[in-house]
Amino acid sequence: MRESSKVWHPSESRIEEANITQFIEHINRQGNTLESFADLHQWSLDHVEKFWQEVWLFCDVIGTQGETIKERAESRWQQPVENRDIKWFPNAQINYAENLLTYACHQPDDLAIWFENEREEKQTYTWKQLCEEVSSVQQWLKECGIKQGDVVAGYLPHLPQTVIAMLATTSLGATWTSTSPDFGVESVLERFGQVKPKILFTCDGYTFNGKTFDMSEKNQHITDHLDGLKQVCQISYLKPHIFECDVCTQDWQNVLNQYTPEALTFTRVNFNDPLFVLYSSGTTGKPKCIVHSVGGTVLNHLKEHQLHCDIQPNDRVFYYTTCGWMMWNWHVSSLASGACLVIFDGSPVYPTHNVLWDLAEQAEVTLFGTSAKYLEALEKASFSPQKSDAFSSLKTICSTGSVLYPEQFDYVYQHIKEDVHLASISGGTDICGCFVLGNPISPVYRGECQSAGLGVDVRVFNPQGNSVMGERGELVCANSLPNFPAGFWNDTGERYHRAYWDKFDNIWHHGDDVEQTSVGGYVFYGRSDTTLNPGGVRIGTAEIYQQVNCIDGILDSIAVGKEVDRNEQIWLFVQLVKGVELNDEMIASIKAQLKSACSPRHVPSAIYAISDIPKTRSGKLVELAVKQVVNNRNVENLGAIANPEVLEEIRRIIVSK
Repeated sequence: MRESSKVWHPSESRIEEANITQFIEHINRQGNTLESFADLHQWSLDHVEKFWQEVWLFCDVIGTQGETIKERAESRWQQPVENRDIKWFPNAQINYAENLLTYACHQPDDLAIWFENEREEKQTYTWKQLCEEVSSVQQWLKECGIKQGDVVAGYLPHLPQTVIAMLATTSLGATWTSTSPDFGVESVLERFGQVKPKILFTCDGYTFNGKTFDMSEKNQHITDHLDGLKQVCQISYLKPHIFECDVCTQDWQNVLNQYTPEALTFTRVNFNDPLFVLYSSGTTGKPKCIVHSVGGTVLNHLKEHQLHCDIQPNDRVFYYTTCGWMMWNWHVSSLASGACLVIFDGSPVYPTHNVLWDLAEQAEVTLFGTSAKYLEALEKASFSPQKSDAFSSLKTICSTGSVLYPEQFDYVYQHIKEDVHLASISGGTDICGCFVLGNPISPVYRGECQSAGLGVDVRVFNPQGNSVMGERGELVCANSLPNFPAGFWNDTGERYHRAYWDKFDNIWHHGDDVEQTSVGGYVFYGRSDTTLNPGGVRIGTAEIYQQVNCIDGILDSIAVGKEVDRNEQIWLFVQLVKGVELNDEMIASIKAQLKSACSPRHVPSAIYAISDIPKTRSGKLVELAVKQVVNNRNVENLGAIANPEVLEEIRRIIVSK
């Protein structure tokens, strides 16, 4: 079994002041004797209905809970599956925006949003100002006829206006969906074309890494091809210009000027009614439109934010994300805990690697959210933002998107801050939340996600469907969650069932290759559907990357299985530092590193240099697409990939060999 190495322990004062400690005391006042996070987690599984009911009360959810906590609903598809078919809080009534804006009543003059971009533009909103702009946009949407059941879309950067448009939409009980402006026209139409929004919020352009991107042509094409679109509202982010289209178009500022702010009204809807439509990556076909419920999102995000991330009123919460990634939805929900959203639009390393850390210092960020790849890139650049008095407000760093390797744990504690809660979190678009994440009252162990989420029965299954510890297996969830998807858009239930419920009986199968450790943590090895299998030995791609990416001269890498004579070889593609060549010496170095640190089975049969590593627009490796290319299969949806030209580069390499 893997040996766990402790790298951080919370102070007594940190434990004493944590929300989760208050929650444990709240539960103990009802006759329980819980003493630790492990005790609380077990209680949350043994009394799961009571747990979610108490989260509702402790986190002050606004709405009517109803008498029933959960019930067995009609079968979603064919034969009943208990955990799949559970309906939570079937009689509850709730509104998402009402819960996010509740602190406007208590602290109207405090900051609700702090925004900066790479052009050094800054903007802040108090809670009062935020509500006033939400009111104006709400009035405009009402005049456009938007109501419960309608879909409103945002094709936007992460701006304050994006948050405002979403809040105005959801205040009416309507459904919000969004993509980021770096998505191409076909990718946007593949997503929005399925849900048919009546209103589209967009902008004239954006900047990234010092370059300006005009969106006029893309906006024109998208509005021309979206069936059912009634109105477009454009934010003049770069310049005062409105593109021409057949659909009635409004300027954002005109909307604000046209309507006098008034008291907000909120349409409460059923707990399980649609709130967000998120999208799968679409790298293996048309993106799945994943529908998330109002109540499930509110309740789960409050649990994760307040109990796991210890977000408290007036905290400053930053997450580097785009509107095409579920972390945007997760980020904005922190308003419901009374936190100030700290938003940045632009490249995280332009004009220097210090840009986000300067923001963190100036905005007094308490939670800094990022990706594992960003931390890895900082480590490779030998960048150290740490100063003796830096980041005094910073309590928590969250990392997600891919595996956070042990070396990045070392990097954070050595170069950013010694006393910080480093939470490697993992879940997904599928649940708009986390299966495993941090907790602020327990130690952090090097290379591990700390714990399963409260109320979440995470297990690791071997191929026979048995729970194992200290062995690698499939991450599964053995109970029902309020934040499981309400379903897929326009789906009979079959596609939803086959996505998560087809592998194990009555068990959610998530597709991650993981190991549970003796201290209750989780080590991730990558996606189970891209697990390498040379000679019948299962190897997680993360094992490869952890060793290869630390070699001098290598920026990043991607490994896939090449099918050869009923067996599989490991083929490795590396992105090199400018000026470095993949010569015999480097190839030998890569192979030696993998052989000594891992095993001879980990040594690739072929190693090639490529100009970039293929990724989705949210920065995730597209291992399946690369595997399809190396095995001479078609990649079905190139539009979902940020740099599809690299796949063609790989194809040319293979043909030339």
